[in-house]
Amino acid sequence: MPRHLEETVARTASRKEILEGPIVRTMFRLAWPLMISSLLHYLYNMADTFWVGHLPASENASAVAGLQIAGPVIFFLVAFAFGFNSGGLALVSQYMGAHRKEEANTAAAKTLSLSVVFGLFIMVTGVIFSPALLRLLTSDPAVTRAGTIYTRIIFIGMPFEFVAAAYAQVMAAYGDTITPMLVNLATVLINIVLDPFMIFGWGPFARMTVAGAALATIICQAVAAAISLVILFRGRHGLRVTWRDLLPDWFWYRRILKIGLPASIGVSGTSFGFLVLTGIIGRVPNATIALSAYGIGDRFINVSFIAIDGLSLAISTMVGHALGGDLRKRANSVVWTGTALMFGMLVGEGVLLWVLTPWLFRAFIPTQPAIIKEGILFMSLFLPSIPFFGIVNGVQSAFQGSGHNTPPMIMQLVRLWGLRVPLSWFFGFALHMGSRGIWTGMLVSNVLAAILALVFLATVDWHHKVIERSPSAAGEVFGGETPDVLAVPAEPQA
Repeated sequence: MPRHLEETVARTASRKEILEGPIVRTMFRLAWPLMISSLLHYLYNMADTFWVGHLPASENASAVAGLQIAGPVIFFLVAFAFGFNSGGLALVSQYMGAHRKEEANTAAAKTLSLSVVFGLFIMVTGVIFSPALLRLLTSDPAVTRAGTIYTRIIFIGMPFEFVAAAYAQVMAAYGDTITPMLVNLATVLINIVLDPFMIFGWGPFARMTVAGAALATIICQAVAAAISLVILFRGRHGLRVTWRDLLPDWFWYRRILKIGLPASIGVSGTSFGFLVLTGIIGRVPNATIALSAYGIGDRFINVSFIAIDGLSLAISTMVGHALGGDLRKRANSVVWTGTALMFGMLVGEGVLLWVLTPWLFRAFIPTQPAIIKEGILFMSLFLPSIPFFGIVNGVQSAFQGSGHNTPPMIMQLVRLWGLRVPLSWFFGFALHMGSRGIWTGMLVSNVLAAILALVFLATVDWHHKVIERSPSAAGEVFGGETPDVLAVPAEPQA
């Protein structure tokens, strides 16, 4: 066997393994590189926050708070476009399950080219509008200034971020999760090395504080995008695209957009909810302290989510393959097994994180005892709810793998707008509990959202695939199977 084919086999879970292999073992084979990729992604933000937190005491509180309010603004402006990647994931995974690699290649290429268009649009939108959004979240001018500097630079690099994210999604849908992990590993290491040099002005670099953190990040994103494109053009790890494949194709774009639209609405609605939640936190009496504590604590919690991030994409991939291969019972077993696994893992991770919380906060912002105290309060109230988020994630993965994104959209909007935002405001301001009340509202919202997710999973039929056989082609044979044509069916019946 040629060497490059051996490497491809080693990096991918085979179609047979995804369709027939032991569920937990196959899930972890797909998920462990995704877990590491998620960890590496979070390390981007963790590195920025860690080094900014070690600026002088006169700067670090506002700088950390500035990075925290920047996060929801960036998430809000990119979320709608990012959500469409789920359309590409469903198509690639189901075409692979149906043993139709040429269509999988085409779906991957069109997902990538659409991401470039979105990335350019978001770059311009973010640079223009992010300062105004940041001013809505806090009245502290130092925090707003730090957030504005950071977000504007980050948005300049958005086309690179979109390319790298689309590449990781389509490769995972194909079954190769190791190659994207290695790309992430290389670029995160560069970011971790560059951060202190560009933040503090070490060596030949000027002292740029938060601007240095942002610039180091987009340099690494550019490197990741370049590596991703080279891999796809060479085609040595499964999927292959050409420059011609990247040309706009409205036939494919319509299908990707139609499948991904509910996910985009759900993700953008969620991101706006987090934006409003950050604004609520920014209006408590101790706003800078609360925002800083929430920002650091949220990053720790996100690191604890690396396992479910990987398992979620593995579930979606396995569900897509199973439905593409007409194995509905297999898809059902994958979802219930994966959801239970995520819940159990988050219980253990939550306990560990609770034990480590005081030490972690002291390591990240050692000169601010008030932020450390508030961070310990936040973690003690919110951590008990994170296993329930595992249930929500597992259920959403089932619908995303099947290509039916309306139920996840509803779940996401209800979780943020029906539960988290109003409950946080109610406990924090109506009951005059301040930041403690906001953390309590966040706890309650996750528990109620998990109950809602289980109701959706039990009552909504999500087993219909988004590639269907063409009646006109019923008698033709292609590779031993009746060929499919791309079609987008009606949404599943509730």
